[in-house]
Amino acid sequence: MAGIYIHIPFCKKICYYCDFYKKRDTGSHGDFIKALKKEILLRKDYPGQELIETVYFGGGTPSVLLPEEVQILLDALYSTFTFIDKPEITFECNPEDLNPEYLKALKLIGINRLSIGCQSFDDRDLLLMNRRHNAGKSIDSVIMAHEAGFNNISIDLIYGFPGMTTKGWEKNLETALSLPIQHLSAYILTIEGKTVFNKWLKEGKIHLPDDKEIIKQYHILTEKAGNAGMIHYEISNFGKKNYFSRHNQIYWQQKKYIGLGPSAHSYDLYSRQWNIADTREYILKINREEVPCEKEIINEDMRFDEYVLTSMRTMWGIDLSWMKDHFITRKIDDLVNTLERWEKTGYVRKRADHYFLTDKGILLSDKILADCMIV
Repeated sequence: MAGIYIHIPFCKKICYYCDFYKKRDTGSHGDFIKALKKEILLRKDYPGQELIETVYFGGGTPSVLLPEEVQILLDALYSTFTFIDKPEITFECNPEDLNPEYLKALKLIGINRLSIGCQSFDDRDLLLMNRRHNAGKSIDSVIMAHEAGFNNISIDLIYGFPGMTTKGWEKNLETALSLPIQHLSAYILTIEGKTVFNKWLKEGKIHLPDDKEIIKQYHILTEKAGNAGMIHYEISNFGKKNYFSRHNQIYWQQKKYIGLGPSAHSYDLYSRQWNIADTREYILKINREEVPCEKEIINEDMRFDEYVLTSMRTMWGIDLSWMKDHFITRKIDDLVNTLERWEKTGYVRKRADHYFLTDKGILLSDKILADCMIV
């Protein structure tokens, strides 16, 4: 099985080199859509004989596309690749882009899973993040999606946020879990180097919660999500039974995936490819029937590390039986020795041929996983 990932850059990047400026009243992204269709044909042999089980419109801003543009892309995918029955088709969207008509149109063309980037249900947080929506719009977007017939809805939340208190995080979660959602992704805020947040942090304009507070917020997350019937199946992901993200599991289970669009990544088990980020250059090269990507060959040590990294993040853990069929014994023995040391500390546990992170191990996951790496 394989998956398809379609990256839609921010609207201004799409519009930089397409006919949007000529047809501003229609919202058309014609040249960009044509390029994506052409890349689909250029990549038709990439997954080999693999069946496609998921499509994920995500990264950037897919919800700037008109439903008929999404339909064009889906038609091109279905006519080019072979799909399983009832594939998972996820559409990532911002709350401010959603309305009842748009949602009904997405449902009608075959989108069967939504991932809504709420981020927070606290207006102070959203203002600090420079988001265009407020908490009320986030709530309305989920309810509208449910009323439009979507029964597989995921939302994103961020914790460890500047100024976030335990009480504030509890309120965030209570609001989220009171909504008709089946999946929750919750991430600790990460501040990157060249960002406004990093500048403010250095200038003392914002202050992050300390480690004790973040740990407390994490425990509140797992407790409240569990009480709401959510299964903690990956470090940052919770889903009700039968509602885990099938697309994300393709990444975690080391299956093939094809990335389409600027900045999109692909993986065929032996190499990783990533398309150029510049939308204008992407369209120009695709029109010359070139796939505008760079490529990295994945050697055995890198595959080993990737398997350990992705599998240990999930509730299924490392499968030693599977590893014995794919890697040499020496590497597996070294890994087991490392995991046994962590097992003695209570951060890792073993069941049959599987190793898992414990609850307290998840909080130290970066250090544990780094200790397990070869490269």
